[in-house]
Amino acid sequence: MSKPSIHKTARLGALAIAAVWLALAGVLYLVFDRVEQKRQANFKPYALSSGDLVIPRQRDGHFHVEGEVNRQPVTFLVDTGASHVSVSQALATQTGLPSGQDIMLSTANGQRPGQLVRGVPVRAGHLVLNDASVTVGLSGLRPDQALLGQAFLKHFDVEIRRDEMVIRHRR
Repeated sequence: MSKPSIHKTARLGALAIAAVWLALAGVLYLVFDRVEQKRQANFKPYALSSGDLVIPRQRDGHFHVEGEVNRQPVTFLVDTGASHVSVSQALATQTGLPSGQDIMLSTANGQRPGQLVRGVPVRAGHLVLNDASVTVGLSGLRPDQALLGQAFLKHFDVEIRRDEMVIRHRR
């Protein structure tokens, strides 16, 4: 066999090996993508027949639930350590919240000025509170996100079990 044909055979062999690896990577990608889609479907909050709201822990370790502030859609980050339902100034403007009482907010990053608006309708999942206190001045989250704190949660029983939070009407 001559040298040129050995090099040609080696190149074709290397290309065949690369093609097999690329095909395998493509198949693995499709399999993992399908598994991840099914997994994401399992992360959606849902209501039980008892009326309880079950919120699975997300991959980021937090609990998120769709809801509304002043009848406008938001995504809540449930924060059992937060005193209020909190929104950014931009979200307050978007949801049509009126101006509130000037207050100082105590945050993980220190004190900051904000406003307290009372009597705001708030919905988390299917659970509704028509007269929640909402603070305006939140920063650090996406523009469509808000914190769901004790101003809402204190009206319900909240239980955290491993990888899910259950919020139920008080009996």
